[in-house]
Amino acid sequence: MFSQGQLIFAAFFVVAFIILMIFSYRKDIKLHRKYYKGSIFILIGFIIFIILLFALKTYLKPE
Repeated sequence: MFSQGQLIFAAFFVVAFIILMIFSYRKDIKLHRKYYKGSIFILIGFIIFIILLFALKTYLKPE
């Protein structure tokens, strides 16, 4: 499906992108702590909401 060159490029791209994201996050960590305080609760809320939707979908599934 993909050539070997495309797979190698994709691997290098993913590794470089992850390294760049880690570097950028570490550079701005003080700003994140200052301006995004409490955002973990929003993340937890979204996760609980998705779990509830999945539970309702499986519970109300017609058989």
